[in-house]
Amino acid sequence: MKLDALDRAILRVLQQDGKIQNTELAAKVGLSPSPCLRRVKLLEEAGIIKHYVAILDAAKLDMGFTVFVRIWLSSQDEETTTAFYEAAEMLPQVVECHLMAGDCDFLLRVVAPDLEGYRRFQMEHLGRIKGVRNIKTEIPMQKIKQSWQVPL
Repeated sequence: MKLDALDRAILRVLQQDGKIQNTELAAKVGLSPSPCLRRVKLLEEAGIIKHYVAILDAAKLDMGFTVFVRIWLSSQDEETTTAFYEAAEMLPQVVECHLMAGDCDFLLRVVAPDLEGYRRFQMEHLGRIKGVRNIKTEIPMQKIKQSWQVPL
């Protein structure tokens, strides 16, 4: 699907407020409601809009401690790699999992209530995944920027 300026405007607004009413969205992008809704539906059908979510305040839900975890596997064969990411997908504390090129095999973003909660998670879950050879945890000192918006 080739995006035009109106599609991009719609996407910019929806990235800021996914609950916006169609009439308000249409007014913000300079369309009438029916064509605006049609465009949103086409963006959804094309998979450009994957789904809508609520962004929660993790700290208010006692999961405000974030760490970045580098994982090295005992082998990079398909079976070991697949086993790791399938295990990571089952752990709700792992909110991001990336297969990496470079020094480590995987990079995870993990949330926990606090340092002790993360330590228990690492010992009881990450360290028990078959094929994990080494785990290095990076603790951020301050969150400077976090965004889910794609620049358009």
